[in-house]
Amino acid sequence: MVNENPPAARIPVATYRLQFNRQFSFAAAQEIVPYLNDLGVSDIYASSYLTAKEGSMHGYDVVDQNRLNWEIGTGEAYAELIGELDKFGMGHILDFVPNHMCIESRENAWWMDVLENGPCSNYATFFDINWQPVKKELTNKVLLPLLGDQYGKVLENGELRLLFEDGAFSIAYYETRLPLEPTSWLQILRHRLDVVEAAFSADAPLLQELLSIITALQHLPPTTEHDPEKIGERYREKEVVKKRLLMLCGQSVEILNFITENVTIFNGSKGNPASFDLLDQLLCRQVYRLSFWKVATEEINYRRFFDINALSAIRMEDPIVFRETHALVLRLIQEGKVTGLRIDHVDGLYDPLTYLERLQRNCFIQCCLGASGAGPRLADAETAADFMKKCNDDYNGVIAENPSYKPFFIVCEKILLKGEQLPEEWPVLGTTGYDYLNYLNGIFIDQENLKWLDRSYTRFIRQTINFAEAVYEKKKLVMQVSMSGEINTLGHYLNNISEKNRLTRDFTLISLTRAIIEVIACFPVYRTYANSSIIREKDVQYIETAVAKAKRRNPAISTSIFDFLRDVLLLRQGEDASEGDRLEWLDFVMKFQQLTGPVTAKGMEDTAFYVYNRLVSLNEVGGAPDRFGISVDAFHSQNADRFRTFPHALIATATHDSKRGEDVRTRIDVLSEMPEKWQKSLVKWSRLNKRKKNMVDGQPAPGRNDEYLLYQTLVGAWPVEEVSNPFSPGFQARIREYMVKSTREAKVHTSWINPNGTYEKALTDFIDAVLGDAAFLRDFKAFAALVSHHGMFNSLSQVLLKIGSPGIPDFYQGTELWELSLVDPDNRRPVDFRIRREMLSRLKEREAQVGPGPLVRELLAAKEDGGIKLYLIYRGLNYRRAERRLFENGDYLPLEVQGEKSRHGCAFARRWERKTMIIAASRLTVGLVGDLGPVPVGRDVWKDTALSLPWEEQGAKYRNIVTGGTIAGADRGMGTALELAEVFSDAPVAMLERLH
Repeated sequence: MVNENPPAARIPVATYRLQFNRQFSFAAAQEIVPYLNDLGVSDIYASSYLTAKEGSMHGYDVVDQNRLNWEIGTGEAYAELIGELDKFGMGHILDFVPNHMCIESRENAWWMDVLENGPCSNYATFFDINWQPVKKELTNKVLLPLLGDQYGKVLENGELRLLFEDGAFSIAYYETRLPLEPTSWLQILRHRLDVVEAAFSADAPLLQELLSIITALQHLPPTTEHDPEKIGERYREKEVVKKRLLMLCGQSVEILNFITENVTIFNGSKGNPASFDLLDQLLCRQVYRLSFWKVATEEINYRRFFDINALSAIRMEDPIVFRETHALVLRLIQEGKVTGLRIDHVDGLYDPLTYLERLQRNCFIQCCLGASGAGPRLADAETAADFMKKCNDDYNGVIAENPSYKPFFIVCEKILLKGEQLPEEWPVLGTTGYDYLNYLNGIFIDQENLKWLDRSYTRFIRQTINFAEAVYEKKKLVMQVSMSGEINTLGHYLNNISEKNRLTRDFTLISLTRAIIEVIACFPVYRTYANSSIIREKDVQYIETAVAKAKRRNPAISTSIFDFLRDVLLLRQGEDASEGDRLEWLDFVMKFQQLTGPVTAKGMEDTAFYVYNRLVSLNEVGGAPDRFGISVDAFHSQNADRFRTFPHALIATATHDSKRGEDVRTRIDVLSEMPEKWQKSLVKWSRLNKRKKNMVDGQPAPGRNDEYLLYQTLVGAWPVEEVSNPFSPGFQARIREYMVKSTREAKVHTSWINPNGTYEKALTDFIDAVLGDAAFLRDFKAFAALVSHHGMFNSLSQVLLKIGSPGIPDFYQGTELWELSLVDPDNRRPVDFRIRREMLSRLKEREAQVGPGPLVRELLAAKEDGGIKLYLIYRGLNYRRAERRLFENGDYLPLEVQGEKSRHGCAFARRWERKTMIIAASRLTVGLVGDLGPVPVGRDVWKDTALSLPWEEQGAKYRNIVTGGTIAGADRGMGTALELAEVFSDAPVAMLERLH
């Protein structure tokens, strides 16, 4: 082997997500590294910091994967950040975006090249463009739906401007710059050519040079050229022409003026439609077709990230695209600067398994290069090729011996729905933790009050909403309104397949397209993963289920059409099928798989989740709002499954994609414990605020469902410090922005495509009036204080359970204090790390003075400042770091809670070799201590309730890592147990270490 020992993935102890942008730079991150290390974090988990569209606040609109984002910092600043991480032995996980690139920036050189050279561009195959689309007018063109109005109106309004800069012509649409295809320049240079010819003698060198440039453009190979030599000639000659034209304009004022005047003429005069004919003709000669942005829904011919026109999908299945997009990140891995990867939107890839396998193989090679120090020495191609071959052979050998081997820490963003498992053949360490978030949140829902909440919601909104039906209808709406172009393309593809067989040729295009729509609307998961003739058993079940449901819903559509689509999706071809037909069916299936995910995401997460508002803490990415919480046993089962399959997956309670901050959710969960009070408050608030509504289209606005969402949002997000004080204008603005976004996402009264300004104004006016009503605020604040009180206990339990569960606990930036943000962009607001650093420093000083136990009691008495949460994280993570092997390898043992208050506890043990650690947390605390009762600790609260430890000997002692106290096991008749009155003597959570 190149190295004696194969590379091993670095497993983090705990990760901390940082959102890099122009407001939070490499230098800013470097400043907080010591603080994160003190907190117990082992690895920063960075949003993408590769070059993105100028001004990007999230980094997912990447324009160049091979450069650091200059807005975030220089290479030197980046190196200093890495150096600071190295100083503390910390790792660094990078969020990598393999699915798409932003195409609304001149910084995207590959896309600009495509717009200049069309199908013959060196990068035409990098982007998922259909150059032969259904709409024949787009043959060998790409639709650019970036205009704010219809093309003709935009043109005649003078918003499209011809420019001449640096020897080249381009089109400007406000800040957007688009290159012109070089042969189309002939129209500009030939226009009024007689004028410039009259200014020179026939043999004048400057005129001859201009005519020579025109001749060169005439002989430029076309954009449809396939011959590599001709394409190379086109690339060379067009650049030569640009240099010649630039030089010529520098030498001749007459020719420069001639071109400048022609540009002015082409740009037309507003109010004179005919004056724009020349520019219109010029634009029609381009390899792109400019259009109103709404046209994209039906005629788009490049695959997008979801329905976002600015983000074009790239063909990562092409090894060349992989190589060109991963050059920088692989070099950073070789240099040890990046120690893990988070793969964004893996479901958007044509073939996720092959991509992940290729990625792990390349990471192995780069780690070998880094470990051997050979990287810089591989100067000549032959030496490099020989080294790469040895690394590849080594990797093949290791995989043959240990198929589960993973050389690099890679997790993928994958949304798992109920009962779904991450494919075990994927060479990743797990998901980014959406699944854990929902299971953990579920145990803080009081399932016994389901009927109460159902009744309250239905009565308030005066209708019954079935969530499954809402998802079905909203997925169909998305396919009709946002993604009909993709559906039409898939329908034509299936129609072409059906035409090749006499048994299926009578199926019409319309009926096949309808069948596709219905099956996708009934699909039970985001997507399947066929990439060969063998279909996974689970995927077969998903497809069979979707087709069966679609048949039941559509008795008017022939079952034979659904059966045909099912057979195609399951690759059930006759034995006489040709190899070409087999490949065509597989390609259809893999393109179908790429579409079901975006439709599900847009239809469920981004629409139905804003329509079904019964208890919105359940409306989280990967969640099931119609499943009213889960049992503690189900939570344990999910933890045990993760320990068995992906023990190093990230486990999160908040992400940049969360619909609500983690502490907003735990507050709203409390409503499930007090449904009667919630219902009475709703009735009272609705009566108080009834006259604040305006009539829109004959109905009071906002609608009752939106009003119901508003009250939950206020309860969840109301600032802790403002429960008794006047709220800030900033909070009111955040609520307004959130509610407008929510109603647009719901697509009932307004939408992103067709905003209803009248309804939205009525909504924001209502919010302003509600928050300006003293009577409402008086009653609301009392209720909010009650919810906040218990929500904080939920939050403490949530964070400690996360720290102890199998997996890698991930902390979203700022969540070490109470985190009351809403959906993005609200959750990307700057974090005040100075406050957090200073608070942690004070806590450590106070701990040294009084000890952990008294400090915990002090912090609980003043819990509103969030210090108790910060301290709990600090104690828990530092213990986890000190005992990392216990948490990485320790068995997971659910513990039975026995006694009068057993339903209010959740506990488990982690055991490895001679070490044992117990995590115990309270839940459903309203039933424990009443409305504004005391902290749920002590014997008065927990009575005889105890944790059963069947393996333990009597008198075994445990030390509480949180408080420093010691407790001993007692004989309970059925074996040794720990009394919760002692476990929770100082705090409603405990982390217990077995003493020997």
